[in-house]
Amino acid sequence: MLTRRILLGAGVAVSFLLPDRPALSAQRPVAHHGPSHRGGSSRHAKPLVILDPGHGGKDPGAIGVSGTYEKVIALATAGELRRLLARAGHYRVDLTRSRDIFIPLEERVRIAQRKGAALFVSMHADALTDHSVRGASVYTLSGTASDAQTAALAQRENSADRFGGPAYRNAPPEVARILASLVRRETRVGSARMAHSVVASLGDEVPLLTNPARHAGFVVLKAADIPSVLVEMGVMSNRADEAALRKRAHRVKVAAAMKQAVDAYFQHA
Repeated sequence: MLTRRILLGAGVAVSFLLPDRPALSAQRPVAHHGPSHRGGSSRHAKPLVILDPGHGGKDPGAIGVSGTYEKVIALATAGELRRLLARAGHYRVDLTRSRDIFIPLEERVRIAQRKGAALFVSMHADALTDHSVRGASVYTLSGTASDAQTAALAQRENSADRFGGPAYRNAPPEVARILASLVRRETRVGSARMAHSVVASLGDEVPLLTNPARHAGFVVLKAADIPSVLVEMGVMSNRADEAALRKRAHRVKVAAAMKQAVDAYFQHA
């Protein structure tokens, strides 16, 4: 059976998977040297993990019951996770945003694609109409939502802007179709494995929603060739979750659990 690696080795171009516009500049990655992984300038580069703090700038995201902005929690926790991953020395780590600026969803995807990310983790904290619901959850890409609550979440997260889809260019239609199918299948498997790792790691540290591994059509997860997950670290509309996320000690705990999930993902890659 054909695989992405065989097709690439045969010299089949996959530039059709990449968008036309250049990515926004993100924070300079931390350089390391190590085992072979996608996302480096050489065969021996360490894998590049892109962390995506949700929302930012004019888009505050969810607003907690006491007025806490999701964009602040997302950036603060992503910073903690970046520190832990970089300190471990096994990865290069970069952020889609390192300050309070607005970046369209499409550009977040392009940042990961242009930098050659091996893994993309989008970090959020949701809000629900039922303030009694609390707990973390993790989401992967799917054409249909796993449940009504996830469908509503995807609609909220996607409302920041609209996504037009990648440009398919310089490839015959049949070749493009085969390549896209192979790459997306491999990416879905990797995304599901990462989601499983996140649920297992977070479940030891923080409350989880019922059936915490869910899926829907999240724009920010639409990089066809990069395993991607969206992590909701808690529910800002729940007073206990919001209070916890406001504390650095809790954010460090969440970041440490997510670091364990990243480790487990790459150990089985």
